[in-house]
Amino acid sequence: MFPLAYPVPIAALPSEHEVDVQDLMRQFARLLSRESILVSGVTQDREYKGALKPKIILRDINSSHTYALSQDLGPGSVACNLDTSELALACGAIEKSAQSGAGVIFISKFSKQEASGYGLCDAFRSAMLARIPVVTAVSPHYKDEWRQFSGALSEDISPTIPALKEWWLRAQSHLNSQQMNEANPY
Repeated sequence: MFPLAYPVPIAALPSEHEVDVQDLMRQFARLLSRESILVSGVTQDREYKGALKPKIILRDINSSHTYALSQDLGPGSVACNLDTSELALACGAIEKSAQSGAGVIFISKFSKQEASGYGLCDAFRSAMLARIPVVTAVSPHYKDEWRQFSGALSEDISPTIPALKEWWLRAQSHLNSQQMNEANPY
């Protein structure tokens, strides 16, 4: 991990029930949007369009744009079907939103790819460097890697709207005090 002058609050939601957590993230993003907070990022979803196996997609929070993470490798294939080019495009979109001044960024999850240093790691880093609060899900299988990656920047949050609202108030208070300290360094 890299040092930051000021910590960035990250809400880490447990992802044991992945679909529920992704739905919760979308609900919270809509709630913040209604409060005129500029939200950005992606959540994970599954598409079942005639497929025997659901396709995993990342869905942009602000648009209908999707990134198809599952690629069709044909019948009988047992190879990994992750489309890393789509994952890179999603990562780039999140990085761009971090540079454009988003108020909060939703990143679908920290899991196998991120634990290996790939996937959406650069999206997390961009948000951290821009000091933008992040909401993400963390796979229980990669808790240790998450702790190593996020350090003290992350807070485990109960997967409920009230808990996320409470976290958001603390995050805003923390960021406001940082800005005041920057404005008046003495």
